[in-house]
Amino acid sequence: MSNKIGPTAGDGGSQVRGRGPNPLAIVLFVILLVVAFWLMVVAAAWLTALLFFLAALLLPPAIRMANQWERAVVLRLGRFVRLSGPGMFLVWPVVEGIYSYVDLRVRTTSFYTEQTLTRDTVPVDVDAVFYWMVADAKRVSLEVADYREAVFWAAQTALRDIIGRSLLAELLAERERINVDLQKTIDQRTEPWGISVQAVEVRDVKIPGGLQNAMSMEAQAERERRARIILGTAESEIAVRFVEAAKTYEGHPTALHLRAMNMLYEGLKEKGAMIVVPSTAVESMGLGALGGLVSLGKVVPPPAGGEPEKTGAG
Repeated sequence: MSNKIGPTAGDGGSQVRGRGPNPLAIVLFVILLVVAFWLMVVAAAWLTALLFFLAALLLPPAIRMANQWERAVVLRLGRFVRLSGPGMFLVWPVVEGIYSYVDLRVRTTSFYTEQTLTRDTVPVDVDAVFYWMVADAKRVSLEVADYREAVFWAAQTALRDIIGRSLLAELLAERERINVDLQKTIDQRTEPWGISVQAVEVRDVKIPGGLQNAMSMEAQAERERRARIILGTAESEIAVRFVEAAKTYEGHPTALHLRAMNMLYEGLKEKGAMIVVPSTAVESMGLGALGGLVSLGKVVPPPAGGEPEKTGAG
């Protein structure tokens, strides 16, 4: 697809030139012509009929009308004299004419660039849209031949400049700043023409498929790194808590024995549980006797003619 595209549909390619007579002028022309024929045929007033004929030829073309959102650029013998409208207005026949009707409403124009290199030499395709309006109908008619096309190419050139000055990460993550910079750049270029840019929005930034896969792998690696950091931080915090608990139990052997008994009980109350306890802990805290008592307490009554069944670690 080529980069060289013109203004989008709805913008038009050039200014709309002078229009034909409006309905009011047509009605007035018919009335004056009928009166002139009546004066000539019925009243035989040839001079008055001639005056009405002249009025029918000159007065209707002098009546012009502009819509509420338009301004008419009036030229007199090729020189600008005024802006007229909205509503009905008059122009001097023969010596004055309407150069164009300028639309003052806000318009939208889509534009894009293909395979444009960012500052870190990544080719991207950027699609954007901007909102603009004519602020000065006089300048937009006299300073530029086709202001719609000029605005489009100014916007596309500004977009390429912004992309060339920005990193790929900035285009993807800092859309608001890119939009503001792009609006200022376009506005600086179009303001001498009497055009005001209201807003610019970057709609899409497309990057090559291979780069998308690389960025996805990089993001996944970053998530794994953060997960390992969080796990290591949790292990460090647990170790600190163990050190604090050891200091607490160091001067309180009774509390340590009670904690050991509780841990042993929690482990042995589940059927078939097995606990591996260091021999030093068994000797220092009497866990062997305690384990035997717990096992005896969990003896199940024997079935008829059989031996007692034991549960637990014993």
